[in-house]
Amino acid sequence: MSLPDVTRRMFGESDRKRDAGLKTPKTVIRFDDISYGDYGESNILDVYRPKNRNGEKLPVIVSVHGGGWVYGDKNVYQFYCMSLAERGFAVVNYSYRLAPEYKFPASVFDTDNVFNWIYKNAKSYGFDLENVFAVGDSAGANLLGMYINLLNDENYVTVINTYIINNKDFLKEALGRKRSFIPQRQVHIKAVALNCGKYSFASEKKNPGLKDIVSFLFVNGGNDEELDMIDIIAHLNEKFPPAYIMTCTGDFLMKEAGKLCSRLEDTDIPFEYHFYSDGENPLGHVFHCNMKLDMAEVCNDDECRFFRRYID
Repeated sequence: MSLPDVTRRMFGESDRKRDAGLKTPKTVIRFDDISYGDYGESNILDVYRPKNRNGEKLPVIVSVHGGGWVYGDKNVYQFYCMSLAERGFAVVNYSYRLAPEYKFPASVFDTDNVFNWIYKNAKSYGFDLENVFAVGDSAGANLLGMYINLLNDENYVTVINTYIINNKDFLKEALGRKRSFIPQRQVHIKAVALNCGKYSFASEKKNPGLKDIVSFLFVNGGNDEELDMIDIIAHLNEKFPPAYIMTCTGDFLMKEAGKLCSRLEDTDIPFEYHFYSDGENPLGHVFHCNMKLDMAEVCNDDECRFFRRYID
């Protein structure tokens, strides 16, 4: 069994146990399985809204799920995302194409298509386009950070498109009809929350043995050029939005948060750093997605409170 298959099995078992017995809250209305792209179940999304805010335009949170680039979809994030909707937001929860079946930058194209869909469908779902936020977890935090950097840096877009051209024969299936990345320039993300994420690949460049599952994301197995392309810290500039950075006890990516915070501080980007602990009980990676944990409620309250500071 391949490493991606093992990862999918292990993560799947853990997530099913985490969500066992949970149901859609009576306070939430949901719109399910909406197509936003050409790739079937890999290109569908849900929208969740609080029922008591019917007819109102609401600030939007886009959720980018984690899963080590090879696992996950909107279904394993539904209860977490509905909990954000209960806090007064319209929440967009989407699936994107995964490695190794679809190589980088397929998931970047999908993310851009989701934001494009939001802007085209704002009236139908009551999205307040003046107040768009996003959360990303683990590999999803990497994907979200990368997408934001692409919105803010045309030279970075050129790097991605040059890579596509140089590997076009290997990326035909991943990219479909598109042969270059042109980000939706109308997108403006007011603030972002990055949870238990992966932000730097400097160590992996020095020690190829650390690449592990990220190698399945690339056509060349994660060489230095490829790792640099998804390095959030390397491409972050002064246009990055205010950020809420979270990690916790038991998070195997704990040190990544400090690296990102140092870069944000050097670039004068407003940010909040939060380290969560539950006494002697280690919380674990992306604990905030577990709706059965009291500390998840605390963390999600904190993140939504951070977003409200930036609502016009």
